[in-house]
Amino acid sequence: MTERILVQREGKIAIVTVDAPDRRNALTLALSAELAEAVDAAERDENVHALIVTGTPPAFCAGADLSTLGAAQEEGLRQVYSGFLAVARCVLPTVAAIGGPAVGAGLNLALAADVRLAGPRAKFIPRFLELGLHPGGGMTWMLQRAVGGQLARAMTLFGQSLDAEAATRAGLTMRTVEGDHLKLLEAALELARPAAEAPREVVLATKRSMRLTTALSEQEAAVETEIGPQLESLNSPGFAERLAAVRARIGSAK
Repeated sequence: MTERILVQREGKIAIVTVDAPDRRNALTLALSAELAEAVDAAERDENVHALIVTGTPPAFCAGADLSTLGAAQEEGLRQVYSGFLAVARCVLPTVAAIGGPAVGAGLNLALAADVRLAGPRAKFIPRFLELGLHPGGGMTWMLQRAVGGQLARAMTLFGQSLDAEAATRAGLTMRTVEGDHLKLLEAALELARPAAEAPREVVLATKRSMRLTTALSEQEAAVETEIGPQLESLNSPGFAERLAAVRARIGSAK
């Protein structure tokens, strides 16, 4: 039985796959550590501009391995968190390609990404209370931010699950991609491609600014947050080259 985190490259995009289909990609301590290491390696690689996280079909991630969970205390729980928290903290733009059930900690892994795409068999299942277990890993915070207070409470307190279409209607996923897992990955790659093609330093600075401005209450504070990195990009060789290329295209079109 093979259990691993598989890392592939498509140009400047890293595809990180939880590859443990026999256990529906449930996260053991070893897999969580491998996932965190894979995300860290992508961040350190100057040739990676964006990251996609997915799971080998038929599931996205069935949560924490139950044997691991049953034996866990605080240190073990934090080790389980390490994989999806690495995605949540990732400085790169992240996309979750969710082709099957995302359960418990697997729901956390989906929520950790900047943008989520669902395949037709995706399902979002909290399951914590069903096990008599309090949610963890920041799930209550992430879910309320993703779908709003009322639906987050319905899912967390009353165990409501969402299928792919309901998740898209609720804003939990950006859209549902019809077809098989390959089609889902193609859609995720297409979504990630503009970040892959942009200057890496601008991509990282933009994501950093979005994290800072999401907590602000006034636009003026956002203006001040953004102006420093915008000026830095304005004076970069990359901007000058791209501006010249756009002007040349406009000129040739006249």
